[in-house]
Amino acid sequence: MPATARALGAAPVLALFLAAGLGGCAGTPATSAEAPATEAPRTEPVVLDNCGTEVSLDAAPQRIVTIKSSTLELALALGAGDRIIGSAFSDGPLPDDLATDAEGIEVISDKVPSKEAVLDLEPDLVFAGWESNFSVDGAGERADLQQLGITTYVAPAACKAAGYMPDPLTFDTVFDGFAEAGELLGETDAASALIAEQRAELDAITPDDRGLTALWYSSGTDQPFVGAGIGAPQMIMAAAGLDNVFADVEDTWTSTSWELIAEADPDVIVLVDAAWNTAASKIALLTANPVTAQLDAVRNERYVTVDFPATEAGIRNVDAVESIVAQLGER
Repeated sequence: MPATARALGAAPVLALFLAAGLGGCAGTPATSAEAPATEAPRTEPVVLDNCGTEVSLDAAPQRIVTIKSSTLELALALGAGDRIIGSAFSDGPLPDDLATDAEGIEVISDKVPSKEAVLDLEPDLVFAGWESNFSVDGAGERADLQQLGITTYVAPAACKAAGYMPDPLTFDTVFDGFAEAGELLGETDAASALIAEQRAELDAITPDDRGLTALWYSSGTDQPFVGAGIGAPQMIMAAAGLDNVFADVEDTWTSTSWELIAEADPDVIVLVDAAWNTAASKIALLTANPVTAQLDAVRNERYVTVDFPATEAGIRNVDAVESIVAQLGER
C-alpha cells in the first residue's frame, strides 16, 4: 500500500491515549489531555547547501508553493498540506490517500509556473522538483527570488551540478532527501516515521531472481528516451531484480535508437504510463515499428507498467518496485 501521511497518524493518536492515561493518574484537568500531541514548531534557523545554493530559513515555512508531483506528494506525506498555498506542474493524479489532504490547494499552472504567478501567492518557500524549474522563463531565478525574501529549494535527488548529482541514485539518497525536507519544513518526526515505514516496505520485497534484462521506455517515438544507469529508473529496476540494458550509460535518462534497443533484445520492457504518452500507445508503437516488432518481449507481450509520477525520486518509488515485482510474477 502507498506510504503516505495516513500511516503517520498513528503516532499522535497513541500519544494522545498515553497523555490521557497519565493525566488521569496525576489529576491533570481533562482539557489538557484532549489536545492532540503535535510536533513543536521549529524556531531555530536551518541552513542547507542545496545543489550549490545556500538555503536558510529562520523558522518552518508557512506559505509553500510546490512544483512537480514529487515535491507536492512529499510535502503532503510529511503533514505540511495545510501550509501549501499553491502547486504546479503535476505529473498525474495524486494517490487516493493524499487527494483529500490536497483539497483546496490552488493549482497555479499545469506546467512550470511563471515568476508572476509565484509572486502573486507571496510564498516564503518554493519547493521544486527540478533545478530547471527556476529560470527567467520559469518560476524565476533562485538568486532573484531570494532577494525578494522567497527561499527556494530543489529536491536533492534532482541536483545536476557537479558534486551534487547523485551518482548513482540510491534509496538511501531518496530517504536522506525525505529527512532534509522534514528538517526544512519543520516536520522531522513525520519524516523519520515515513522513512522507517518505507524502509520496512522495501526490505519486505523479494526481487525477481530470474536474471531478466529490461528496457525502461520513458517516451519518444522517432528517438526513444530510456532509463540510463544512475537515476531513478536504474534504482527501481535493480531493486526489482531487473538488469537494465542501458545501465552502462552514465546518466539518469538518455536518448537512444530503436536499432540499439533491438540489439539489446531485453527480456522485459518497462513502460512509463503518462496521460500524454500512455503505456497503450507505447505498445502500439513497438508493435507497429518493424525494428522492434520482432523483439521477443514485444511478441510475447512481456511488459510491466509504472505510473509517471513514480519515475522520479519520491514517496512512490518503493511502491513502484513492489508493483514491478508483482507484475513480473504474472509473466
